[in-house]
Amino acid sequence: MCNFTAMDCYLFGQATHYDIYKKMGAHLAEQDGKKGVCFDVWAPHAKEVYVFGEFNDWNETSHEMKRVEPETMGVYELFVPGAAKGQMYKFIIVTEHGDKLYKSDPYANYAELRPGTASIITDIDHFTWTDREWMDKRAAMSESEVYASPMAIYECHPGSWMRHPGREDEGFYTYRDLAKSLVSYVKTMGYTHIELMGISEYPFDGSWGYQVTGYYAPTSRYGTPEDFAYLVDQCHKNNIGVILDWVPAHFPKDAHGLANFDGTATYEYADPRKGEHPDWGTKIFDYGKNEVKNFLIGSALMWIENYHVDGLRVDAVASMLYLDYGKRDGQWVPNQFGGNKNLEAVEFFKHINTLILGRNHGTVMIAEESTAWPKVTGKVEEDGLNFSYKWNMGWMHDFLDYMKLDPYFRKNNHNKMTFAMSYNESENYILVLSHDEVVHLKCSMLNKMPGLEADKFKNLMAGYAFMMGHCGKKLLFMGQEFAQKQEWSEERELDWYLLENPEHKKIQNWVKELLHLYRRNRCLYELDSSWEGFEWINANDADRSIFSFIRKSRDGKNNMLFVINFTPVERPDYRVGVPKHKTYQLVLDSEDPKFTGEKVAHEHVKRSSKGRGKAKKQSYKKLDYRAVKSECDGRPFSFAYPLAPYGVAVFKY
Repeated sequence: MCNFTAMDCYLFGQATHYDIYKKMGAHLAEQDGKKGVCFDVWAPHAKEVYVFGEFNDWNETSHEMKRVEPETMGVYELFVPGAAKGQMYKFIIVTEHGDKLYKSDPYANYAELRPGTASIITDIDHFTWTDREWMDKRAAMSESEVYASPMAIYECHPGSWMRHPGREDEGFYTYRDLAKSLVSYVKTMGYTHIELMGISEYPFDGSWGYQVTGYYAPTSRYGTPEDFAYLVDQCHKNNIGVILDWVPAHFPKDAHGLANFDGTATYEYADPRKGEHPDWGTKIFDYGKNEVKNFLIGSALMWIENYHVDGLRVDAVASMLYLDYGKRDGQWVPNQFGGNKNLEAVEFFKHINTLILGRNHGTVMIAEESTAWPKVTGKVEEDGLNFSYKWNMGWMHDFLDYMKLDPYFRKNNHNKMTFAMSYNESENYILVLSHDEVVHLKCSMLNKMPGLEADKFKNLMAGYAFMMGHCGKKLLFMGQEFAQKQEWSEERELDWYLLENPEHKKIQNWVKELLHLYRRNRCLYELDSSWEGFEWINANDADRSIFSFIRKSRDGKNNMLFVINFTPVERPDYRVGVPKHKTYQLVLDSEDPKFTGEKVAHEHVKRSSKGRGKAKKQSYKKLDYRAVKSECDGRPFSFAYPLAPYGVAVFKY
């Protein structure tokens, strides 16, 4: 039935119409015994509004929409008998000055493949789901259980992950292709989540999906809404969570999109000093306008509740929080107190994060926030923004700055690798090596590493081990797991042929081993935001560029010792201090033949209390080191073992 009621208008005007996506847009309906489609659009300053499309042979004037009561709300509605699923349509907005604007539906659930810009009638209310077990488990999760769970995210751009060769079109994998190949790959590697870039519809491939025109539509590049729902369903059936990039920070100026929607600044701030990003050439949402906030809130809720998505990674949060972000003097307007904080955006975040996490237990809201804004993951009651997690951009920049250095100079930059732990408790962090770090002449992860090619691989292995052992959830961008050589480009698939090279295959196996080690051991994720879960053994061994630390579980029954050497210098009798007189089992060793390519493992030495002993051949995976009473690193106990150049050794006790 076509009926946008006075109550709908009231809730919309309060930014609390949480099912707005079930009312706005195009929905299959029946009226007076006739089947058709009900169209609703918000255009408060329009003089007239028409809907036209394949159902009326694109006749521009045959279907004028009616302004619903109260007229001041500016919602237009029309039931069109005979309109059907799969047909394209658009709105014509006649402005107060008599101009005609041809607009796509802001609330459309499906869109024509670019370069076409029409919206498409569809039905998102009748998907077939088989993920009840996952959804029930998710709904039963408490907030503390979410934080105490493993999270290793595979960031993926679907259009360039893998492509079909030899096709006349772009050869994109469809959502259903990805449901088979991508899900299988991610499951085998050991990731817990997939983060999908560029799912909300967007016109320009080169924006990677960060300049959105369709906030309610999965992009048609890879298939239909039903196909996207199938991908999410298959992820869940394989115990993989789904996170979407979501972009409420800005939108493009494309003529068919949200910009100047009814001839006025409808979705954006009217003052260009508030309503435009000069560097990005995009519009900024008006977070003080309730209908605009409701538009964004409804989008987020649709993805999570209607498509079963498990979380949203919110892009460019800093650009929303600061009125002067990317602007020079004269290009921005202070808030009512004379400051540079966008108070309306702050309240928007508090509203949407509290709402989504409160209505959908077990889901997450993740902030890409690049400044030191306080309490991004803090509670609203404590004036926090209530995100679940924040990308740790500080750790990322320090880590990459260190890893790029010639090992000779690392001793003078030792603190870059230790500094993040000094603020670790301030937020709930995700450690990220994202797509932004392997584009625009920044080099691939492998080519950031110093030295000859063999050294590059060993450096990268050591870096990934440090990341996996460090506090914080994890994110790796696709291709980094097998040391992609080229920078990433959305125009081609990853260089999968590199896996024919043993060095690339070995580093893929190394990442796989790290991921499975991470998931199997609670100490690596259970206490990520607390010093209770982390302890430096030696954070000050700058001259040798060696880091040693412990990760601890809540009950103390599952602990791990990491020792990582960031120089090409062998330490044949390296001694490490330990907290307990225990046996320490070597569970991961970068010198394992499967990572070095050696046919025979080197001999290990089981040491006596004085650090001397007879070489004793043992089964490679069952090497135990018994701590002895011998002070080292300020600890009463220690043990010695051979630490290889760029060596990584992880012990369990």
